[in-house]
Amino acid sequence: MIEAISCGGVVIFRGKILLLYKNYKNRYEGWVLPKGTVEEGEQHTETALREVKEESGVDATLIKYVGKTSYTFSTYSDVVSKNVHWYLMMANSFYSKPQKEEYFCDSGYYKFHEAYHLLKFPNEKQILEEAYSEYIELKKKHLWGSGTI
Repeated sequence: MIEAISCGGVVIFRGKILLLYKNYKNRYEGWVLPKGTVEEGEQHTETALREVKEESGVDATLIKYVGKTSYTFSTYSDVVSKNVHWYLMMANSFYSKPQKEEYFCDSGYYKFHEAYHLLKFPNEKQILEEAYSEYIELKKKHLWGSGTI
């Protein structure tokens, strides 16, 4: 078994959540949150911000850690056990540009209920709920976007 670590972001702008649509040779298809593998010597926060930028073109600001998801999948030669660390992030516009090299063919910002139903994986739906709940709490306290979090 191979152990892998990835980091990603639940990116929010004006209450809407950034999603990416992946279509890999018509075998893998669906809406996901941006995430990717930690590189040698990289901090988790650095990975999360870099992967959001690479996969979506979005310059995000890291707000806070929201949790970890875990899953396994099979490759041709082994089983991979992956842990993904998630961060709540804030974008500064609705701009996004999906990374074609990683088979992302669409991206956009969606209202919570739309994003929740579009997401392909249950563990990403769960992390979206947690991150959005944090976002709502920060909004209630007038801390979202204030730079004082």
